[in-house]
Amino acid sequence: MIHDHPEAMLKAIADVDPVQHDHATANFNVPFFDSLDALLSETAIPDVVCICTPNGLHAPLAIKALEKGCHVVIEKPMGLSKASCEEVIFTSLKMSKQVFCVMQNRYSPPSQWLKQVVEENRLGKLFTVQINCYWNRDDRYYHPEKQVHPGNWKGKQSLDGGPLFTQFSHFIDIMYWLFGDITDINAKFANNNHRHSTEFSDDSGQVSFKFLNGGMGSFNYSTSVWDKNLESSMTIIGENGSIKVGGQYMEQVEYCHILDYQLPEIAPANPPNDYGAYKGSAANHQYVIQNVIDTLLGRSTITTNALEGLKVVDIIERIYALR
Repeated sequence: MIHDHPEAMLKAIADVDPVQHDHATANFNVPFFDSLDALLSETAIPDVVCICTPNGLHAPLAIKALEKGCHVVIEKPMGLSKASCEEVIFTSLKMSKQVFCVMQNRYSPPSQWLKQVVEENRLGKLFTVQINCYWNRDDRYYHPEKQVHPGNWKGKQSLDGGPLFTQFSHFIDIMYWLFGDITDINAKFANNNHRHSTEFSDDSGQVSFKFLNGGMGSFNYSTSVWDKNLESSMTIIGENGSIKVGGQYMEQVEYCHILDYQLPEIAPANPPNDYGAYKGSAANHQYVIQNVIDTLLGRSTITTNALEGLKVVDIIERIYALR
């Protein structure tokens, strides 16, 4: 999508996987490097570096790029600790460079509609929010038959971090975007069928909390669902009505009953990212790239800024502190 954008130019690709070399040169005809250090030392410094690596490398690589004078686009999560995200923000401020966090579910039409409903206070006082994320991540994901150099990072505590970071941070982001920060967190965790495939103590969890702005919430998740993803949903109950957005990826408005309000026509959501044996969240990355371009050209502001990226990591870190 960068390669084809009329206002952007793909300058180079860096990847530790040599298999990507032939793909990059055949499809994009740009220089290929085996590390970010090599890219930043051997080419003209790019305006923007996109960090699309294992989670545990996001923050340190972003800091390297920022220190070279690049803006950065960081795939979710921004880091695996609040402290590492703070280092990214400190470096960006020191270098006067922008940090864009990839939380593409914000662009889905049901999410955009939810944001409007909340900002217009259509529901009145918030009573409760329940989020359910029930996905499949079995050995097809954690241990695919063909491993590529330098080994599979998925399921490793230091590089993956756990399902709340890798699978479900998008939905924690939507929750934070709509309702703000949480407190009084309680949680129970289980590892139902991933003891052989991950280093985590959880593949499932039930988390309850209160919102600082009022109301209570729960976040239930699992990657133990057999064969394919089951559900990603958000149910909101307020004094003036109730909403449920569901489907496999929060792409459908399943229920809307609000005082003196008629549900408008909502555009269809984009399909999920399809990785073959498993699927991810909405394929909305083109909107992220457009936001980067618009922001750097002074036409817009960042959709998901560094402080928001940090808060998502902070919430997950506080939940996981209870494991």
